[in-house]
Amino acid sequence: MNSIDRQQGAKHKQNYEGSDAIEKIRELIDKSGSCFFVTSTTLNNSHKSRPMSVQKTDEAGNVWFLSAKDSMKNMEIKADTDVTLYFQGSSYSDFLELNGHAVISDDKAKIEELWDPTVKAWFTEGKDDPRISVIQFVPDSGYYWDNKHGNTVAGIKVLISAISGKTMDDSIEGTLKV
Repeated sequence: MNSIDRQQGAKHKQNYEGSDAIEKIRELIDKSGSCFFVTSTTLNNSHKSRPMSVQKTDEAGNVWFLSAKDSMKNMEIKADTDVTLYFQGSSYSDFLELNGHAVISDDKAKIEELWDPTVKAWFTEGKDDPRISVIQFVPDSGYYWDNKHGNTVAGIKVLISAISGKTMDDSIEGTLKV
């Protein structure tokens, strides 16, 4: 039992599995919209972590990205499909770590579905740019840190705790198993 749980009776752990885990994943990703995409290989001593915008999170919990076929990220995925994603929805809550594997394709229908005009900054020829690939991230597990009642209530509880000296933590965390 951690020190917060010893100081108060509130429950701070909630694990999710299956469809409940997928619902929590989608909720947290929707608050963030982008993540750090971390590959597991070090080809050419490259950086293994980079920011990525999420194009879609589907009903199965898969996270979809558009990426350049010639990127170091794509080369790293071809060498090792294990990927970890890190999300942060706000300064104080909505943190998410997802572990899984990535699948690269050049599915034109999926590119069309995921296309957003802002992506043209990277793919200047638009949807038909020959460099576009799709990355499907398939999660298998994860961990989240959040608050129970939103940032306003959590902030008030922290303020009251600081003044009173009594722990009133509003956090909740747990495992996610898809």
